[in-house]
Amino acid sequence: MARPQDPPRGFFPFGNPFKNLSSKSPLLSSKLLSLLTNFEGNLAVSITKLVPKQKSEILTVSWMKQAMESLCETHNGIKTLITDLELPVSDWEDKWVDVYLDISVKLLDLCNAFSSELTRLNQGHLLLQFALHNLDTNSPQNLSKAQSSLDSWRQHIVSKNPRIENCGAILSSLVQTLNLPKVKNSAKGKVLMRALYGVKVKTLYISGVFAAAFSGSSQSLLYLSVSNELPWAQFFMEMQNTMNAEIKNMFLSDRFTVLKELEAVDSGVKRLYPAIQQGSLDSISMQPLKDSAAELSNGLDLVSKEVDCFFKILLSGRDTLLENLRSIGASTVLATSPKKAAGKNYRGF
Repeated sequence: MARPQDPPRGFFPFGNPFKNLSSKSPLLSSKLLSLLTNFEGNLAVSITKLVPKQKSEILTVSWMKQAMESLCETHNGIKTLITDLELPVSDWEDKWVDVYLDISVKLLDLCNAFSSELTRLNQGHLLLQFALHNLDTNSPQNLSKAQSSLDSWRQHIVSKNPRIENCGAILSSLVQTLNLPKVKNSAKGKVLMRALYGVKVKTLYISGVFAAAFSGSSQSLLYLSVSNELPWAQFFMEMQNTMNAEIKNMFLSDRFTVLKELEAVDSGVKRLYPAIQQGSLDSISMQPLKDSAAELSNGLDLVSKEVDCFFKILLSGRDTLLENLRSIGASTVLATSPKKAAGKNYRGF
């Protein structure tokens, strides 16, 4: 796997994740092969839907909502696959548990960071509402208050969120562990690990796009190489190449922000400055800002709901797994689970 923002340097520098399903491995039964084929087919379709049809759709809050909604569907899909595999937790190897817990705890951290940024951006909406309220009165004193609120909004939006700044480190640690664990004597385990690989690739890339958009830097944007053996690889590479090229161009343009709806609000703010300074405003001139501010706020609310949904799916999966481990008396795993729950001192895949 390549490092964030780097071009690919060949497949699998950390090992081939598909050697466990190579021709040397025992053949999968027709049922297992069907389950894997269906899962990867659904994954391919879900990725295809995320490929923007137009450049203008890239890094919009509507795309972000769709992407997070898609992640929710994919992670629900892996839970369904585990059930369909009839692979009880009692049959899981410790390293499979590590895989699941490692992914989920770090994704929970990313969800918390994204939620904090969405909340912060929505807090800026209060400043806009206060400014628009004062502009409606059109009195000299209130115009001054309005300009001050608009200035505060711009300062608020460009301020840094430490939790977002930390996303790059979390993503990098996950990228370094993308290769699959070795699975011995378990055809079901091989299917599960390969399916989890696809889930992780999709999740990591989308999370990188979110982190880049929120941080205002391409440092968190990922370039992941995947094998063309995978039925979803072509669609993933199309999405990644399309998104990355345009996002990098956005950052090079030195825009106020790469989020389209946020940029529209800023444009509306800047257009009002001359009229505020002249002391004359009308409702027509304020309408574009009102519309763009409402669109941004509504969009952020929808993205927040999807992030919250994703968080709950991850948390539910962890809780179910840990509860099952307790019920079967998995003492070895339980001895380390407190550290895993805290996200410390354990290895992923």
